[in-house]
Amino acid sequence: MTPSHAPDPDGAADDDRSSPAAPRLRAGDEERDAVLDILAQAHGAGRLDPDEVDERQRATLHSRFVDELPALIEDLPEGRSLAERFALATGSPEPHPRRGPGTSLAHTSRGEIVPVAPGSGPPEQSIAIMSGREVHVVPGTATVRSYALMGSDEVYLTDVMGPGVEVTLESYAMWAGNEVYVPAGVKVIDRTVNIMAGNSIAKNARGDGSNGVLILTGFSLMAGHDVKLDPNWTPRGHLER
Repeated sequence: MTPSHAPDPDGAADDDRSSPAAPRLRAGDEERDAVLDILAQAHGAGRLDPDEVDERQRATLHSRFVDELPALIEDLPEGRSLAERFALATGSPEPHPRRGPGTSLAHTSRGEIVPVAPGSGPPEQSIAIMSGREVHVVPGTATVRSYALMGSDEVYLTDVMGPGVEVTLESYAMWAGNEVYVPAGVKVIDRTVNIMAGNSIAKNARGDGSNGVLILTGFSLMAGHDVKLDPNWTPRGHLER
């Protein structure tokens, strides 16, 4: 009688077939709830401000696969163990590029996570005293500082913004306010302190973060800034006829 299938010397059955790639693991309520708990702990410890918590919570709720979750908590001491456990379960020790210090997250209307980081270029600075000028911010600029006293600038951010870009506009204004122009798709996060003042963000300038993130900081007294869609903006790759 001929043996049907003899074991090899190491005891393993002869099988020339390669193992199929493991499918991506779907995330469930248990995994998402664990991430939300970590985010709440980090917020309570002062590691994340309310805007960052909101962004990461939304990204968590939009996550469909386990390998999307480690990037949301791997930079938090509270979440390091859970991130490693998720990575081990998916067989991917580092499923997403790590974000450096100071980076944040945006998410598109399709639920995609868009990591953003500031540029490495020198800051742009402008002083407007009962006057103003046009400020066209160049690519690579991380911070724009504006000082306005009974004056205002027109700040154009179309050239500097783009996917994955974070720009901080740090403004100090008294009885004044800047006109800020952005391209479509820019998410605006307002962290300013205002007394008898406030900022206005036009509806068509409220993007989803797919074209970068603008963070407003600083202080205004009886003043405010207007963020508008740049009327001269056109999508990249647009061909004029």
